[in-house]
Amino acid sequence: ATAVGVTERRAHAIVTDLTEGGYVKKHRAGRRNRYEIQLHRQINDDIIKLAIGDVLDLLGPGRPQRPGRTSATP
Repeated sequence: ATAVGVTERRAHAIVTDLTEGGYVKKHRAGRRNRYEIQLHRQINDDIIKLAIGDVLDLLGPGRPQRPGRTSATP
């Protein structure tokens, strides 16, 4: 939340929306939740025809790595 300048409540709402939309899977790990981005999942839009992983690739370093791909940054 702090890194992107939103409240924790707003960050939780965004993650909940992404989970309900199928873009993120939520896994319980003890007392914590783990979230897995569904990189293969297509964006639900008539104009944009990209997978979430493709969008994250465009954003650059610091994003989750897609299976079979290596980072351009050492």
